[in-house]
Amino acid sequence: MENDNVITGSRSPLEKTLDKGFKWLTLALAISIGLILISIALIILKGAYPAILQFNIGFFTNSNWNPVNDEYGVLAVVYGTLVSALISLVIAIPLGVGAAVFLSEDFIPENIRTVLVFLVELLAAIPSVVYGLWGIFILIPITKVFGTWLNANFGWFPLFSTEPAGPGMLPAGIVLSIMILPIIIAISRDSLASLPPDLRQASLGLGATRWETIIRVLIPAAISGIVGGIMLALGRAMGETMAATMIIGNSNRLSISILDPANTIASLIANQFAEASGLQVSALMYAGLVLMILTLVVNVVAEYIVNQVKAKYE
Repeated sequence: MENDNVITGSRSPLEKTLDKGFKWLTLALAISIGLILISIALIILKGAYPAILQFNIGFFTNSNWNPVNDEYGVLAVVYGTLVSALISLVIAIPLGVGAAVFLSEDFIPENIRTVLVFLVELLAAIPSVVYGLWGIFILIPITKVFGTWLNANFGWFPLFSTEPAGPGMLPAGIVLSIMILPIIIAISRDSLASLPPDLRQASLGLGATRWETIIRVLIPAAISGIVGGIMLALGRAMGETMAATMIIGNSNRLSISILDPANTIASLIANQFAEASGLQVSALMYAGLVLMILTLVVNVVAEYIVNQVKAKYE
């Protein structure tokens, strides 16, 4: 009888019950995630409500953060959050995608490639405070020398118009790029590795070289996964707290130069929330709400880009 069930494809009542139970369980878990996100947003919104009433839209156009006079604005920290994340992407995207291609193709023996994949994954396991310490003692002295050279030779350009003070936007962006590399590499590598072998074989059979196949066939075919990984890494860079706090300089002054100290929303909250009181707590919650909105926008844009890329190459 069991063999007949297997052959005919019929399923026992127990199997049907288990399938239905699994379906409802996964649905409940999916709904619970949404409820958790909504509850977090509502709690933050409740804490930020006094600051919303007090500052309204002016909270976004003011860079002054003065707890003594209860004057608060997030223009400078929003700028620092976006620019530091952008710097990290500029560095991490070519490195991450290049490493993913290298690790997904047969450029080196498989045993060596396995070790390299493990080392990349190990980057994600390093605590952010360790990255911060490395940035303070190793990276900042290097970027200070490099930044001095940039200012001396390209000081006419606004991004390098000031002399480096040590901690600043540039070293923070470099550290963030290292921290998000494992995300970009892992997702891009999985996207490339999951492509059907027929794509590669067909391209090579038509006379394309190996690099033409990679650049013109494999990467476009996996571009939706690569873009998704990049956007996920962007959200990670925007929300990083400890490493950015230790390296970026924690200055709320708005400056276009990436050699100047700056601040991010996450760093601002980490530095001040423990000792905050009154309206300052509400302003920090308002800043946290702004960060949530920015992250939501990033995810919506990522979903849109992925869908557009899929429609282009399908």
